[in-house]
Amino acid sequence: MSTSERVDSQKAPEPVGLYPHARRVGNLLFLSGVGPRERGVKKIPGVELDAEGNITSYDIEAQCHSVFRNVRYILEAAGSSWEKLVDVTVYLTDMKKDFPTYNRLWAEYFKDNPPCRTTLEINRLPTPIAIELKCIATIGDD
Repeated sequence: MSTSERVDSQKAPEPVGLYPHARRVGNLLFLSGVGPRERGVKKIPGVELDAEGNITSYDIEAQCHSVFRNVRYILEAAGSSWEKLVDVTVYLTDMKKDFPTYNRLWAEYFKDNPPCRTTLEINRLPTPIAIELKCIATIGDD
């Protein structure tokens, strides 16, 4: 039976629950859901909230850049890299509005050797964000 090793990044945002940023099993790295929040900061990039904490507006482009940066932080903390992503599940809260921007940015970030991808629309995420990624990558020699 394979054992798993916990991986936490000092640059990625703190998890919102009891879970690691990632777990390594053999040469595979499984990331927990990664959103656009920033470490040690309450304000979420590209998000405006009302007094009750409800989203009044958001910038999906700013959130995409931030979530991709956070994924990179976790990969690097584990000894992996952006180029070693093999499978990504993307959760959007508004597919119709946000997919074109997200898809354009995806093509920019992954122009060489893109990973497999599944994109789903969901009703909401645990924090007031519009995108979250669930990733699998390899570690070590190919």
